[in-house]
Amino acid sequence: MFMAPDPGLVRLRLSLRAVLGIGLAVALSELAGLSLPASITGGLTALLALFTVGDATVRGQAVTTALLPAVGFPVLAVAAVLHAVPTVRDAVWLAVVLGGVYARRWGPRGHALGIFAFMTFFITQFLHAVPAQLPQLYAAMSLSLAASSAVRFGAWCIERRSPVPAAPAPPTGRGLARPTTRQAFQATAACAFAIAAGQILSHERWYWAVGTAWWIFVNTSSRGETLVRGFRRVLGTVIGIAVGLVIAVPLDGAGAPTAGLVAVCVFGIFYAAAVSYTWMMLAVTVMAGLLYGLLGVLDPGLLLLRVLETGAGALGAALAVLLVLPVTTHATTDAWIERALHCVHACTSEAAARLAGSPTADPARYVAELELLLGRVRLSLAPLVHPLAPLRARRTRARQVVELLDRCAQEVRGLASIAADPDASHDERLAAACRRVEVAVEALTGPAAARAGIDVPVPAAHPAVGEQALTHLHGLEQALKALAEPLRSRPVTVA
Repeated sequence: MFMAPDPGLVRLRLSLRAVLGIGLAVALSELAGLSLPASITGGLTALLALFTVGDATVRGQAVTTALLPAVGFPVLAVAAVLHAVPTVRDAVWLAVVLGGVYARRWGPRGHALGIFAFMTFFITQFLHAVPAQLPQLYAAMSLSLAASSAVRFGAWCIERRSPVPAAPAPPTGRGLARPTTRQAFQATAACAFAIAAGQILSHERWYWAVGTAWWIFVNTSSRGETLVRGFRRVLGTVIGIAVGLVIAVPLDGAGAPTAGLVAVCVFGIFYAAAVSYTWMMLAVTVMAGLLYGLLGVLDPGLLLLRVLETGAGALGAALAVLLVLPVTTHATTDAWIERALHCVHACTSEAAARLAGSPTADPARYVAELELLLGRVRLSLAPLVHPLAPLRARRTRARQVVELLDRCAQEVRGLASIAADPDASHDERLAAACRRVEVAVEALTGPAAARAGIDVPVPAAHPAVGEQALTHLHGLEQALKALAEPLRSRPVTVA
């Protein structure tokens, strides 16, 4: 979790940039004489803009950031006006949930706008905002978006030199089988349960349960993934509460140390997000405790209530994925594994073309895509490789699949680096080996019935084992052959 690969230190730089952008946003809000709730709103707005906007291009990111007020301002106004009308307020929030998740079908932009709309409603509940505060809240949001954009697109535009690969689109479908449609109904049902359960626990802080239910559905696509994410959210919250009792409660809202620790939490949120949801939630929970300290309402009882509300939200998410249009982990994982193998095929073909002299062939782009797809495979298989998974045989097979796919990725990276060498020799043996890899991938991704009777062709090691390209290709063939066994042993995942 702490030593996870960070090529080019991109994750580190993005985390430091987030601290700078959010710090600037809060500082400008304070210098403008805005109230503490408005400054907190500004900081959270900057955090959301930097965290959720993930278009493939810098221009796309700028357009999405510019569109955030178009969804945030109306939601902020409605949430503030309806604060005293609980029934209507809850119904409107559920409509925002439904629309926010459904919008993910339009890619990263829809995803970011949906999250921003939901979180704007959440922030209004968090601060108990009323209509009289709207001018200051609007000013804080506008100022913070301008400040964070100045850092992101001007002072420190990391993506211009180190483009962050766009997240792979989820498997497609039609009607209720489409992931965004299905999840829209699941998330709405989960949040409806969370509203009811949260208000039973507390009429003041019920919204934490809704926030938990919502975020559990972000970046998940099967019931297994959702259940594991819910467990990790609760675990991170519990650990964060323990840390908060030691750090946030004794501080009691002291300005300078609280600001410093909030900056550390912001860094932790961004740095841990890609590698550990549990640690990210720890940082989120400690930051929330520190903000409550600034608002003068923090006490141990409030932190305990936070755990209970988180549990209620996680329970709502679990019930929703089990009862509302459920999708098995097996179906989702098969789709991600197949896409990863096709990416291996494409990268090998591009490498072969590059080694044959094609100036336009570029295996590097497929290497980046493969890393993202393998991340999705790991996420999808998380329910099986989890230490608490009860089925040992399936857990063993799932770990084999992950390890062998990682080995494929390692060999593909090596092959791509050799193909990029302008002095790499043109060798017919390399083209022949690439064709054998293509045949192996086609055998693994064919229909299950056909796969069961196909042996992946793997020749003996080539005599010229010192030639790095052939060595990588031979290692790739071996990994694909080994993959045939766990992939044939259905089910690799849970039903």
